Amino acid sequence: MSKVHRYSVTNRWTGNLGSGTSAYTAYSRDHELGRAAKDAPIPGSSDPVFRGDASRYNPEELLVGALSACHMLVLLHLCSDAGIVVTGYSDRAEGEMAEHADGSGEFTRVILRPRMTITDSARIPDAIALHRRAHELCFIARSVNFPVEHEPVIEAAPLGG
Repeated sequence: MSKVHRYSVTNRWTGNLGSGTSAYTAYSRDHELGRAAKDAPIPGSSDPVFRGDASRYNPEELLVGALSACHMLVLLHLCSDAGIVVTGYSDRAEGEMAEHADGSGEFTRVILRPRMTITDSARIPDAIALHRRAHELCFIARSVNFPVEHEPVIEAAPLGG
């Protein structure tokens, strides 16, 4: 029997500039994502090409970020279990979305470009293999209908070095 986990987020629109949605250009796309138990909300908007605020996160960035974070968290777990000591990790993730003439669209792919530092250079092939396994296990990657690609770069440096 599988377990069911539930996640809830509150999304509050903060973009009423005084006349609500009386016209397409009359309101801001600003909103805040949050939860009662969290200290600070995530400031959101739409992509600037859709009249959004570039200084805030848009839903597309949050999707790419969720894929990147899920992959990283699964990978760190797998490395820990395998005795691979990770001392650094960053990712330059990028998503591509196709917009259609009718206003619809969808993501066509996401590329994760993780850069990882481990302590033992002999374990680099194992760490690369664990990236593939992390993709197979990542809850979010398993939930999307577009390819999530990986271009990992792994280097070795002694602990504290």
